Amino acid sequence: MRMNVSEGPGEVDLRPLSARSVVLSLLLGTHPPELPVRDLLRAVEPLGVAGSTLRAALSRMVAAGDLRTTDAVYRLSDRLLERQRRQDAAVHPETRPWGGDWEMTVVTATGRGPAERADLRGKLTTLRLAELREGVWLRPANLLRPRPGELGAVARHFTTRPEEPARELAMNLWPLDAWAKTAEALLAQIAAAADRPADRFTVLAAAVRHLLADPVLPPELLPTDWPGPALRTEYTRHRRELIVAVLGNPT
Repeated sequence: MRMNVSEGPGEVDLRPLSARSVVLSLLLGTHPPELPVRDLLRAVEPLGVAGSTLRAALSRMVAAGDLRTTDAVYRLSDRLLERQRRQDAAVHPETRPWGGDWEMTVVTATGRGPAERADLRGKLTTLRLAELREGVWLRPANLLRPRPGELGAVARHFTTRPEEPARELAMNLWPLDAWAKTAEALLAQIAAAADRPADRFTVLAAAVRHLLADPVLPPELLPTDWPGPALRTEYTRHRRELIVAVLGNPT
């Protein structure tokens, strides 16, 4: 039985702060995802990024297709709008009461190359499905989200009720204890970095990446004191405070 994996227990993926990562984090968390260059310049200063460094990064990001610009206003490209939608869904997932049913997706396409298989796995993982065995993906039917239309050409979808106890199945499909330990470490680091904008920015970026790996299971299937809701609450609160500090207005 294969399991979805993330960081090791209690490990926090803190990536170096760069001008590009700052710009992307600001725009991914802004609605609509656009900011004037003057606001970006004001935002990066307390994070230790020089204005010249920011301008060079903006030019590279436009050339790479990450950003579009008009009249000194920078906005996410269409390609990155889907990433913003995934991030929004990770922070504020839409759920429904769970009655015991599970979603099951069975991959039916054959003869696909490695790149196609990797792309399909990415799509199924984004839907917060977990792989029971090769080509068979499951999750409790409590999550509301659109299913990409192109999946219909390569997979079939079912509703099922496994004979295995649901809580036991969930523990086998997802490394819940490891996810919880990392979430608790992130909560501690968010609190510790409250007075240091650059550190707080870095740990909040790690928090939202970790939330992307939360399976968003029904409460009945989660361990006691599951830290997912607390991490979402603290991420939202601290990000709002940070945006006020660096931009002067909430988004």
